[in-house]
Amino acid sequence: MKEIPDLFSRSKVDIQKLIDFGFQKNESNYTYTVDLIENQFTMTVTVTPQGEVSTTVVDKPTGEDYVLHRVAAATGSFLATIRAQHDKVLLEIAHKCFVPDVFKCHITRQVIQYIKNKYGDELEFLWPRFPDNAIFRRKDNAKWYGAILTVENQKLGLKGNDRIEILDLRMHPDNITQLVDGEKYFPGFHMNKKHWITLRLDGSVPVEEIFMRIDESFILADK
Repeated sequence: MKEIPDLFSRSKVDIQKLIDFGFQKNESNYTYTVDLIENQFTMTVTVTPQGEVSTTVVDKPTGEDYVLHRVAAATGSFLATIRAQHDKVLLEIAHKCFVPDVFKCHITRQVIQYIKNKYGDELEFLWPRFPDNAIFRRKDNAKWYGAILTVENQKLGLKGNDRIEILDLRMHPDNITQLVDGEKYFPGFHMNKKHWITLRLDGSVPVEEIFMRIDESFILADK
């Protein structure tokens, strides 16, 4: 059985998606009820406005709470079926009602929202081993035009081991040569350094300037 915090970590709830999924408003929280094991049990999922998730399973014939599925030492095919169905419900809710909430910097969030509003593109998390790395791509040709990564300062040649959020963008080679300064702009991190540039998302580069660079990268990805 999967731990609930693990299923919903690095994500945030979308209330409208909860409602569309079938959750009902119950005082200050939202609840969803589904039957398990051919209607022998009722599972209720409760989600708070802050995205905290909890579940209860009730034995329908007795009306009593069923908790054996939570006991790690308990085994058996019947228990395995309950756990599998319980986790399947939660996985579907995590997929359909929650959205990634990986990046914490204010400017990173502004970048994500800007791209969503202007181009309708959402982050794609392509690498399970690197859950804090994601890309943006054009819908018409599937070419990447941006990547948000989390790296240690020293990977960019900066001092310290603090982790920093960065943005990779396409850029004309001549502009890359002019902009790279080792402080705000860097050669494309894990990209073709002739055609990609990396910039910091910690306020070093003004957000309006970042938006302009994103637009340029989007256009270049059409070629």
